[in-house]
Amino acid sequence: MKKLAFVLALASAFVSMDAGAWGNDGHRAVGSIADKLLKGSKAEQQIKAILLPGETLESVASWPDCVKGTYCGPQTPDMIEYVNANPKHSEYHYTDVPYQLDHYHDHGVGTADDDIVQTLKQAIAVLQGKDTPETNPHKFTKRQALILITHLTGDIHQPLHVGAAFVSKEGKFVVPKTQAEVDEAAIFDSRGGNNFLMDDEKLERISGRLIPPSDEPPVIKPGVPKALTKPFHSYWDTTTVNYAFRRIGTKTPRQFAEAAIESQPNVLKNTGALSTWPYQWADDALVVSKQAYKDVTIGKLTPQTSKKGETYYTWNLEVPEDYPVPSSAIAKTQLIKSGYHLAQLLQAIWPDAKS
Repeated sequence: MKKLAFVLALASAFVSMDAGAWGNDGHRAVGSIADKLLKGSKAEQQIKAILLPGETLESVASWPDCVKGTYCGPQTPDMIEYVNANPKHSEYHYTDVPYQLDHYHDHGVGTADDDIVQTLKQAIAVLQGKDTPETNPHKFTKRQALILITHLTGDIHQPLHVGAAFVSKEGKFVVPKTQAEVDEAAIFDSRGGNNFLMDDEKLERISGRLIPPSDEPPVIKPGVPKALTKPFHSYWDTTTVNYAFRRIGTKTPRQFAEAAIESQPNVLKNTGALSTWPYQWADDALVVSKQAYKDVTIGKLTPQTSKKGETYYTWNLEVPEDYPVPSSAIAKTQLIKSGYHLAQLLQAIWPDAKS
């Protein structure tokens, strides 16, 4: 049983190569919103002092995803140093609380010492000057902490990076009471929705009726056939962002940020100790994840074979005919929340002097 779980953990990497919430455009949009909201503040001055010359929250927002490979370009010395010092860095981006639950609890099902809530808490403590072995076990520098906060604040607002789906062998969504119940025989982990596969042709067909067309030519890689399916996680990472941009007529993260701020959104401010804010964000994401999974249906369990010849399992996923509309609206709202919450957090860490 343990061997099967190990095989599944490895094989899930073949389902989706994009494990970063919101993708590059979404993360840059979050950073750009915060950059604009912090103009002229003490927080802006502190950010400039911590980041390298010319860097902004927008420009570093995807850094924690870029360290996972070379798709952003060659690895820089600071990326290599960070990866070597943080062998579990890919686990900092998410937690796997059953989406049916209402709250994230330490040591609950799907949580971990290195998950997104705990990592955000540690990074916040570093910027607050609470840099001790207990509060900063990974020895994050201030620059690393700021970059992680910028990125992970975006990640934690992506519903599938918090609310996880677990499936019984009968094909029903279930809530495991303990992590041990997720044995990949009676209860399966969907790997953040990566193992739910959407029919890409059908998705394009229904989105064509509902989403304004893109004037950008499709990216075609020579020799690489068009994928027939799209992982549900990938859909939420990038497709919903693309739809959200198109629905408000923006093409770049900066344009999206400008449109978002001009709309004067009513974003509730977090309260209480800053160490509790990641918990509040996780609980909000659980609310949204219930909307993400509303009225979706899954097919039968299907064995697949990875490039290494190992077996893993997937399910076909059916979504409502209007799904691109509510999902892109959720993505827009969550991106805006991310940017505003990021700015609010940094201003709370470095408040302006009282006049």
